[in-house]
Amino acid sequence: MRVEQTQIPGVLVIEPAVFCDDRGFFLECFNEREMRDIGIDAHFVQDNHSRSQRDVLRGLHYQISQPQGKLVRVVSGKVFDVAVDIRRDSPTFGKWVGVELSAENKRMFWLPPGMAHGFLVLSDSADFLYKASDYYAQKFERTILWDDPDLAIEWPLVGQPILSAKDAAASAFSAAEVFEKDSLVKEANAER
Repeated sequence: MRVEQTQIPGVLVIEPAVFCDDRGFFLECFNEREMRDIGIDAHFVQDNHSRSQRDVLRGLHYQISQPQGKLVRVVSGKVFDVAVDIRRDSPTFGKWVGVELSAENKRMFWLPPGMAHGFLVLSDSADFLYKASDYYAQKFERTILWDDPDLAIEWPLVGQPILSAKDAAASAFSAAEVFEKDSLVKEANAER
């Protein structure tokens, strides 16, 4: 496994070891011990799978309470995946990183709690899988505008994306609820 640090500390791009032969390939997509060894000490409680068509943009989503760490990957198609640091006390607050995930490159992307998350489908369709470190809680879900000028995310998009009503009506980054100093520590301690 190869691990690439990003410009946001804790956000990782992971390239698993892939074993190929004339029959196809094999890869280990999750191993708790190996994840711990690279700094991901999450207890995953939920797996999610979405399928979307070309130009669908989902995000930027997060939960203000019960924040979720997410280990994401694409098993069919290709997406541009984005993490935005919304931890006010972080030196990278308001910064974003993006990575292309595809069935071909088999990369995974780790977003620790405290990130807003979104992705844009670049292929005709994409199957997107992610493991979450806390349960989905609709009452705590928040959304930041995908095209917020303060974030200036460089989506590889021609024209307008296809959005849900919720994503189209999202908050501006300047008005969004964010993680205040120590709020993620309090959340982690409350779970114990």
